[in-house]
Amino acid sequence: HHTLAAWEQSAIEQLLQMPAMHVDETSLRVDRKNHWIHVCSAGHITYKFLHPKRGLAAIEASGVIPRYGGVIIHDCWASYLSYDQCGHGLCGSHLLRELTFVIDANDYAWAANMKRLLQETCAIVAKRQSKRLTGNEYKNLQKRYRNILTRGAKQLPPIPPRQNGKRGRVAKSDAHNLWE
Repeated sequence: HHTLAAWEQSAIEQLLQMPAMHVDETSLRVDRKNHWIHVCSAGHITYKFLHPKRGLAAIEASGVIPRYGGVIIHDCWASYLSYDQCGHGLCGSHLLRELTFVIDANDYAWAANMKRLLQETCAIVAKRQSKRLTGNEYKNLQKRYRNILTRGAKQLPPIPPRQNGKRGRVAKSDAHNLWE
């Protein structure tokens, strides 16, 4: 660990300069106890940080996201969304996985259409050297995206009213949360 300390500091400083960074976490058993590997990556740099906790304490201890001012790409986990100094983008792979679940569980046309839109857009961008959409393509993407969400709102069942005497938020379906 001591030999890699200089590399680790350099990697963190390089990540902090990147315009966008992917962040995620996954569990790992250490001495028969659950720990979490927190990952920050951009370009050719991947920084991994092991911590016994998954939440804000671990993110703070890693010291990357709290100092970052670019866009973090993630799975919409609430702990990431608590960092207001960052821009936020949702991970396409996570979205596709969630859309696949909603399609399999509910057969919603809006979810199938959204999955197709994301996959088609990814295929277009992947073929381009610039890895970008043109201005007109981006406007068309936004129009199709909003149209899918508008139609999706009509397909989702209404949220049930809060029961008398019950506190807290009313539970929504996975499909409704993803649509939101």
